Amino acid sequence: MSVVATISGESAAAPGGTAVADALESSHIVFFPRCPIRLPDEPTLNYLRSELPARLRRKNISYHPEADRITGLDADADTAARIRGILTGHLEEVRAFLQTQAPHLTRNWTIGTCSVRPIQERGRNLKPHASNELVHIDAGAYGATDGDRILRFFVNFSDHEDRVWASKGPFEQILERFGQRAGLLDSQGRLAVRLTKSRADRALSAVVAGLGRVNPLALVLDTSPYDRAMRRLHNYMKDDPDFRADDRAYEEIRFPPRSAWMAFTDSVSHASLSGQFAFVTTIVVRRSRMRLPQFAPFNILMSHVRARRPLAAAL
Repeated sequence: MSVVATISGESAAAPGGTAVADALESSHIVFFPRCPIRLPDEPTLNYLRSELPARLRRKNISYHPEADRITGLDADADTAARIRGILTGHLEEVRAFLQTQAPHLTRNWTIGTCSVRPIQERGRNLKPHASNELVHIDAGAYGATDGDRILRFFVNFSDHEDRVWASKGPFEQILERFGQRAGLLDSQGRLAVRLTKSRADRALSAVVAGLGRVNPLALVLDTSPYDRAMRRLHNYMKDDPDFRADDRAYEEIRFPPRSAWMAFTDSVSHASLSGQFAFVTTIVVRRSRMRLPQFAPFNILMSHVRARRPLAAAL
């Protein structure tokens, strides 16, 4: 069964509908063949395509709304201001769309970054843990999520090239098949890691929160047992040769130019195999706001606290 749920323009435009939200929460990649939000005009997109590849200082160029700051860009002040204006405009379009399509998810959410990925994903030769080409599940977003959800909205703004993804299924299937090998479950299928914060974790979070009031970007220093468990799975998926070779649920997905897609990337395994020029907006959604909480990785992990059943990975 495909992890992709295709949403037509009519469904995406219908306010108050549940098709988008239901597909999103049930661990699907929600695909819009035509981007449902307004994009920058073609001269502006051409400017980004021609200007940004040579100005990349980090993995991505990102606008951080909490600090009103651009990172990853090697440019003068005027260029930086122009890029910031483009990204803030795109962020507002994404925000308005989600507030229409899934208003329950927007309550108390945290808007993360709005980024541009201007480099061809294929062959970037990044270290495995940083590589987008290896199938993984996202872990952590701007500090500790404490089990809240990582929502990402993507747009392919290439003028000619598909963006190609791969998936090996949703979190629950990955956990059942590889949770023991990754160290998250024991041989009886029970949770083998702690998910709640210790006193030391709470003290660290308090210190980081204080630093964040001075410099909002310091919030990325925070962590939690849940986020560390998810990072362990993330790293296992990229490092383990058996997982990388396993293709039982493998699926490739093509996203044409000017299409868009979104997913809770903490619950849908994915890799970006190829493609250049994409907008990526990241939002942390409160787990308590989910209408389908059974699909949240935190809740799936907690369901294994007392589990005693054979694991598919052990068969």
